[in-house]
Amino acid sequence: MRITNKIMQNNSLTNINNTKVAQDTLSSQISSGKKIVRPSDDPIVAIRALRLRSSVTEISQYYKSNVPDAEAWLNTTEDAMQQVTEVITDMLKQYTKGSNEYLKSSDRQIILEQLKSLRDEVYATGDADYAGRYVFTGYRTETSLKFTEDVNMAYEITEQLSASDLKMGTHVSTSFKMIERGADGNPVKDTDENGNPKVDGSGNPVYKTKDIDLINMQEGTQDSYKDVVENDIKTTDYYRIRLSYSECDEMVADGFVPTISYGFNENGTDPKKFPATETAKSTDIPSPYDRELTGDEVIYLADTGELLISKNVYETLSGLKDDLQTENVNEGEIRVTYQKSSFNKGDLRPEHYFYCKTPGADGKFTKDGANAADDDDIVYNPTYLTNNAEKQIIEYDVGFNQRLQVNTTADECFDPAIGREIDDVVKILENVNQIENVVTTLEGMLEKSSDADEKKVLQQQLDAANKAFTYAKENLQKVFESGISVMQGFLDQVNVAVTNCGARGSRLELIRTRLSSQQTTFETLKSDNEDADLAEVAVQLTSAELTYEAALKATGKIMQTNLMDFI
Repeated sequence: MRITNKIMQNNSLTNINNTKVAQDTLSSQISSGKKIVRPSDDPIVAIRALRLRSSVTEISQYYKSNVPDAEAWLNTTEDAMQQVTEVITDMLKQYTKGSNEYLKSSDRQIILEQLKSLRDEVYATGDADYAGRYVFTGYRTETSLKFTEDVNMAYEITEQLSASDLKMGTHVSTSFKMIERGADGNPVKDTDENGNPKVDGSGNPVYKTKDIDLINMQEGTQDSYKDVVENDIKTTDYYRIRLSYSECDEMVADGFVPTISYGFNENGTDPKKFPATETAKSTDIPSPYDRELTGDEVIYLADTGELLISKNVYETLSGLKDDLQTENVNEGEIRVTYQKSSFNKGDLRPEHYFYCKTPGADGKFTKDGANAADDDDIVYNPTYLTNNAEKQIIEYDVGFNQRLQVNTTADECFDPAIGREIDDVVKILENVNQIENVVTTLEGMLEKSSDADEKKVLQQQLDAANKAFTYAKENLQKVFESGISVMQGFLDQVNVAVTNCGARGSRLELIRTRLSSQQTTFETLKSDNEDADLAEVAVQLTSAELTYEAALKATGKIMQTNLMDFI
């Protein structure tokens, strides 16, 4: 093949251009610091770069955003629960002091004030929030745990209980029947419906009586209590179910009756029921606690939020046990449904704990069995009535295919029973103080009296009051002693929640460490794939420049000669 000068010129120009392209490529790598400027430069490097960049971005999201966010949520939760443990620990100290049988009046008053203060404080941290979101309220992060002001809002609440929630209490009865006396001081005879005087089986006249409570006696009213004797004072044991709220609604006009339900089928329906047979107040005279309930009697004390139950009801409910072989139903479950329409500032919101509902636009609850089309009640937590229902867990993505629970639900650490337990003790403490005031009043009056008959009556009243005081102190001591284990149970419950939160925090720290290592690894891989080795590129660029200059010189010499130079 004949090689002409033109061919040599063209080849030289092509090679010069290729050298210039290589020089441009190397120059671009030095100026950009990257191996490629556009995907077409090296598709394999470009595809790998996209994947590595995506991985680095994802890890950065986990490491720099999700993990710190989850950590802050867990720290906020743990700090709040630590405060709860401190409050309950202080409650335990007061219970331990209260179990001392030699407490003085001043000691009891101090314990009373301390417990009242601690009762208000135990839920104070329940509204802890992180970035404007309440941390203990499940999915309802915009709703506070407690009511922030007094509100009138009707709720129909269903509490899910078990046999362990059935309790037996002791009541010190200080009420008695007093013979009514006229203005002349003589007993008033009782009459029948026709106005005729009543007589007993022996023909003796029957006098009118009324119930009165020795605990209400004050100086100047002692004559109204002259019929009291020591034998009128007694203690009565009773069975009860304590609800999570006091000041509940009584049986309302539309026929709603607070009801105890048990024996549910697999669908959670068709239960057996013990409806409340009557409503009473804890302050009634004679006291409903002194009643001997028979059959299936259930007395609803709306003011204290209690259901006093008969021995028959107690034995029926206490015998319920869950059959572990059935997964879809809890045979040991007891449900109590009641209504409450007014809440005080600081009361816990029912929707964070129970299946409950509020009335719709018409302001009335839809009755059971009513047309479903008319049911516009707002229902909270319907799944809670399902056996083994899941709680409202909030999880964060903290790694590749890794999710971590960050929240603790209110029922794990802010048990409504804590405050109710304190309510019971405060009530008994106040009762003891009232009886002691009666004793002190009678002792002062007895010391000042000089009339023998009056002193006899006063001594009779004082003996009755001292007996009541002894019973009340013994009952108080028993309540404090048993309450120590109850409070320890609450403390253990909160400690478990704190431990679970701490365990999640420890797991999160391990994830953070691993993410840090992964981020370094992927950043290195990304750099190795994309970044140019500047030292090596600089050497190659220098070589390319020398090659380019040599090519120019060689081409210049070739282009200076042609065929005419040899003719």
